[in-house]
This record gives sequence, C-alpha cells and structure tokens, in this order.
Amino acid sequence: MSLQRFVLKRTLITIPLLLGISLLTFGMVHAIPGDPIDFITLFIELDPQTEAEIRAQYGLDKPVYVQYIDWVISAAMLDFGNSIITRRPVTAEILNRLPYTLLMGSMAFAVTVSTAIPAGIAAAYYRNTIIDQFSRVFALVGIALPNFWLGLLLILVFASWLGLFPVLPPTGRGLLSADMIIYTLLPAIAIGTGATALMMRLMRSSMVEELDKDYVRTARAKGLPERTIVGKHVLRNSLISVVTVAAIQIAFIISGSVVVEIVFSYPGIGRLLVNRVGNRDFPVIQGIVLIIGVAVILANLIADVLYAYLDPRIRY
Repeated sequence: MSLQRFVLKRTLITIPLLLGISLLTFGMVHAIPGDPIDFITLFIELDPQTEAEIRAQYGLDKPVYVQYIDWVISAAMLDFGNSIITRRPVTAEILNRLPYTLLMGSMAFAVTVSTAIPAGIAAAYYRNTIIDQFSRVFALVGIALPNFWLGLLLILVFASWLGLFPVLPPTGRGLLSADMIIYTLLPAIAIGTGATALMMRLMRSSMVEELDKDYVRTARAKGLPERTIVGKHVLRNSLISVVTVAAIQIAFIISGSVVVEIVFSYPGIGRLLVNRVGNRDFPVIQGIVLIIGVAVILANLIADVLYAYLDPRIRY
C-alpha cells in the first residue's frame, strides 16, 4: 500500500471518530443537571414569557436531537453560536484565548522532546550506570507528581522565594513578548514533566532493544564509527515507537493544561472552560471540548502518518 493510500484510509477513519466526539461532547454537556436559564434564574427573577423567549433564542426549547443536528451543522462551519453569559460569539471568545494555550502547549511539548530523547539515549547507552539510575528516579518522580501540585511548587520556589519568574501573567504585553514567554515557561514545565518522564523511559527501552540487535554488532565489526551507528541506525529505529507516544503526550498536555491554567491564572481556553462550566454556558463548553477532542484526533492521525513513513511495514 502506498503512503498516499494509507493517509487517505486513515483520514476516512477519523470521520466517524469526529462524529463520535461531537455526540459525546453534546451528550455530556446536556447531562449536567439544569441548563443556563435555570442557573440565571438563581440570581435574576424572570417572568415565564421572558424565560421562554430566552430559551427560544438559544434553541433550548427544541428537542435534544434537533439541538444536536443544528449544533453539528453550525460547528462544521466553525460557528458555535453566542455565549449565554457574555452574548459574544463563542468563536471570538475561543480565538481570544486559544493562542495562549497553543503557546503553553508548544513550549511544554518542546521541553518534553528536547529533554526526553537525549536523556533516554544517554540512559540506554550508559545503561546500569549512575546516569541510568538517575533517569529512573526522575521518571518515577515525574510520573508520580500531579501537575497541579508541581505547578504550586514551582510558583513557591521560583516565583515567590527566588523571584525569578512573575507570579501573575503580565498585562498589556503581546503573546510572543519576552515577559509572556518567561511567564509561560513554568506552566509548560509543570505540564511537560510527566510526559518527559514517560517518553524518556520509552526512548531508553527502545534504544536498549535496538543496541542488542545483530545489525549493531555487524556494524561495529565493520568498523563503523559509534556516532554513525547510534545516530543513523539505532536512533531512527528507536524513534518509531516514540512517535506514537509523542502524539498521546499531546493529548496529555492538552488535558493537563485545564488544571495548570487555573493554578497559574493563565489566560487560556482551559481556564475559560472551567469558568463557564460553573455558569452552565453550554455554547462555550461545547465549543472548547470539541476543539480539544479534534486536536487529539488530528495528533493521532499525524502520528499514524509519521509511523508509516518511518516504518513502511505499517502500511501493510
């Protein structure tokens, strides 16, 4: 099977997955007791006619299956309606916060890849040494630590005690300003630590398995430089399994950002999601959860394509 056919096949498989994500998103949000109008009436007294008009305005008076069909059609055109709380377009509110989450996620992923792969290579090449033992301890601690607790610890040590980082996000600064990037580094580390530990151990295991294979001994017997053997042959074969886990780590980073953004008061979509869940703002909740689900599916699709490119046997 050619790479183009494999990509087309995997792309077609994502269509029912996207429909399933939309159905789960819509169903879970509507499973929450009460609706936004019930929440509003806790603080503002509405007469029955006004309440009925508001429900009709947001389509809450229609049957659930009709609401779902209307929502899916609109979401396909990136129209998630208007926020019930602010009455602003949901797309505008998400786009206002999404760049910050993308910045934090990109930095977390960069920290993960740039740290885990070299550390995993070193732990495998110098197995059963102090380097390998240290990597095991780091992996155990990194996986065991909850990211929100690690975030609080980073704030306490590096922002409060040492004063190396700001405690609150800078105001009036651009997304890519130096102040914003410096502030984003701590939440990126808090999210990426667990992913780094897991990917590092997987990289180490893959490298150890490849270093013990016959082709490595043959290459050494031929007199090839060790750098060529490890960098050109062993590393490429070891990265095949790491690529798939890297996509899973993207999902881990996205889900972890929701809690970490609350800890750091970070102005991303995770913090927006938590705030709107408390207010029963259905359109915003549905839009953010759907975007996160689509991002995870696309990340896995990219991983499948890279997997097939690195190892052509996967296509068959």
